[in-house]
Amino acid sequence: MRCPYCGSEDTQVKDSRPAEDNTSIRRRRICPDCGGRFTTFERVQLRELMVTKKTGRKVPFDRDKLVRSFDVALRKRPVDRDRIERAVSGIVRRLESSGETEISSEQIGLQVLEAMKSLDDVGFVRYASVYRDFSHAEDFEKLIAEINAKIGRDPLDV
Repeated sequence: MRCPYCGSEDTQVKDSRPAEDNTSIRRRRICPDCGGRFTTFERVQLRELMVTKKTGRKVPFDRDKLVRSFDVALRKRPVDRDRIERAVSGIVRRLESSGETEISSEQIGLQVLEAMKSLDDVGFVRYASVYRDFSHAEDFEKLIAEINAKIGRDPLDV
């Protein structure tokens, strides 16, 4: 592993332990050249996934992009980082174990919507507004009415 500080390729692992519900390994490393310390994570990858975009273009699946989409939707919301990581890991695990090597961006979006429902209503609405390409206030009103109907809340109660 290359040192992020000096670029040396001779780094040493000082400590390894399971992380994220045992789905990855956290490694503390040190660079003998500059003394820099840093952490890396190692994950199992069952297969190389390709994402098919709406335009038909195919791109490699990027876990970090999935994490960023959760971060944007849940910015300034009281959602624990571990819950987000578990949701992302669950989605990645389901995608990898599906047996498919090509996944549509729509399938991923639906799984993110499902995960958002259980994490945070505001994050769910934020993500849905982008995923479903909302263009009018009425689009938000319809989605919020759907949420309220499912949880038995009167939309006029504030």
